[in-house]
Amino acid sequence: MPRLLRLWTLSEPFCIVALSGCPLGSVTFSRKGISAAVLHDPRFMEGLLDNPMEMKEIQIPESLPLLPVRDVVVFPYMILPLFVGRDKSISAVEAALAGDRLIFLAAQKEMVNEDPESGDIYTVGTVAMIMRMLKLPDGRVKVLVQGLAKARLTSFLDTDPHFAVAVERVPEGRVDEISLEIEALMRMVRGQLSEMLSLGRAFPPEVSVVLDNIEDPGSLADLIASNVGLKVSQAQELIEITDPLERLQRVKDILAKELELASVQNRIQSQAKEEMGKSQREYFLREQLRAIQSELGEADARAEDVAELREKLDKAGLPEEARTEADKQLRRLESMHPEAAEYSMLRTYMDWLVDLPWSKTTRDNLDLKKARAVLDEDHFNLEKIKERILEFLAVRKLKKDMKGPVLCFVGPPGVGKTSLGKSIARALGRKFVRISLGGVRDEAEIRGHRRTYVGALPGRVLQGIKQAGTCNPVFMLDELDKIGADFRGDPSAALLELLDPEQNHAFSDHYINLPFDLSKVLFIATANVMDPIPSALKDRLEVIRLSGYTAEEKQSIAKQYLVPRQQKENGLKKGDVRFSQNAILKIITEYTREAGLRNLERELGGVCRKVARRFADGKKKPVMVSETAVPRFLGPPRYLPEEELRESEIGVATGLAWTEVGGEILYVEVNTMKGKGESAML
Repeated sequence: MPRLLRLWTLSEPFCIVALSGCPLGSVTFSRKGISAAVLHDPRFMEGLLDNPMEMKEIQIPESLPLLPVRDVVVFPYMILPLFVGRDKSISAVEAALAGDRLIFLAAQKEMVNEDPESGDIYTVGTVAMIMRMLKLPDGRVKVLVQGLAKARLTSFLDTDPHFAVAVERVPEGRVDEISLEIEALMRMVRGQLSEMLSLGRAFPPEVSVVLDNIEDPGSLADLIASNVGLKVSQAQELIEITDPLERLQRVKDILAKELELASVQNRIQSQAKEEMGKSQREYFLREQLRAIQSELGEADARAEDVAELREKLDKAGLPEEARTEADKQLRRLESMHPEAAEYSMLRTYMDWLVDLPWSKTTRDNLDLKKARAVLDEDHFNLEKIKERILEFLAVRKLKKDMKGPVLCFVGPPGVGKTSLGKSIARALGRKFVRISLGGVRDEAEIRGHRRTYVGALPGRVLQGIKQAGTCNPVFMLDELDKIGADFRGDPSAALLELLDPEQNHAFSDHYINLPFDLSKVLFIATANVMDPIPSALKDRLEVIRLSGYTAEEKQSIAKQYLVPRQQKENGLKKGDVRFSQNAILKIITEYTREAGLRNLERELGGVCRKVARRFADGKKKPVMVSETAVPRFLGPPRYLPEEELRESEIGVATGLAWTEVGGEILYVEVNTMKGKGESAML
């Protein structure tokens, strides 16, 4: 078995191992650049020492040519190729070949420096022998050098045509005996190097062969330092340490840091591979699932649904917060199977998100004259209300971002509160939405249900907004005083946020669970009486009272609005039936008793139906309804007015009665009766 003599390590391209008892060429390992066959050539080996131990006996001249190297620190006993391209460096190589083939190799402090000066070169380097030189076609020179011994640059003798320097040998410390502490240190360094190799750190395989057989601490430190890939500054620090144990300790510290970096790097690579493996696995599974769904005809339909929803989202103009949530839910929907229980619920939710008019508005008609004409066309009198609507339009014309008021029309049934809301919407050029609050006792009717409930939907407010298709309609809350409360909550409490202009810019529905801007909506509420409305809600309303109509007002309204409408609804043409003024007054006073107009319109409709029957029987003659003809159409009078007292009578007092729906004159009569003479308490 041959005995290890000495190890020469190269930089990345080479590593040559010489064993006693074996020809050097037969145990040469080649990695790249120069092959083993070249090293077998005896001409290539010219100048190589037969025994590396003789290097210690080499006499180093006092002056040598200097070759500055830029990216490597050459240690003793290293063999490595160098590419020389600078004129001074080529001249130094030629000068060395012309002499005893010895040259001083020292590292540059800055690798990018093309023309180093004396202060740009480290003073401690290695005396090396040029073993082989090859001139390249591009003018550069390739040399194979072998480190012999450490030396220190003492002075520069010449700088032209190359650096000539005076050097002195640096004595290397010796270890006479390998103690337990030194052996433990060497084993620790070998263990660190083995652990780095297990983590995948690149290292010449031939170095591992001889690593365990090295017994000299200094040689072990140089071997590892020359192959572990240190920075120039770190390697220079090591070569300047003459004590072998101190140098090995420094190598141990460097390996510890490199080992920690290698561990972190290996962990990051493992995580990246794991994530990549997981992503690839999910990709293949999705592709398989897509192929199966394609065979079943499901994939195309779901892909079309998702694409359609994404296109609608782009057009819906959602706010940033709502769009972020919509994209998140759309990704969930895309990854779900259509047969999943949650798929249909999430699909319905996405439909609501894209169908709500987040940013769609209608332009207000700010022409005050035209708005006045529309209001006069639809309603008789009501000057106070018409003036309030015109004021709203005027302010809107001057201030574009005004918040909508909350009007509340209070009055008896049938006076036109609901129809007045429609006229306001027509005058403004807005959409009209009406919801009836009569009998509503569940808060979820206003705010909606949570999505987790089966069959959950948004509240009536957002349903009405979706129905209108714009975010600024005229929204009528009808019968506000008929709202109730029970164990499911108080709907009037939910209306507090809805009807507050300072809060409803971010109205939250339980189903949508995203803020929706209702500040542009013109809310109109109606009520018959104000007493049942909670005070907190009443405080948010601008109350406008509508009183009952007098007989004269009813007479004008009937002639202008009610009679033409009933003619049209009953299939009669204009002129087929006419009412005299006294006939309309008789119907008002003797056939109806109300503050509004509903019963009056019913009675007029009854007359029109009887006329329509005559026309259907073939009698085409127009009908004139006079005061005396009214009983023939409607029967005997239902209400007879009290006779007005023309003279004062003893025992009769005149009183007045008033309610929300109207008033009446009362005659209170006092009568005497025989009694027993006993007093009675009433």
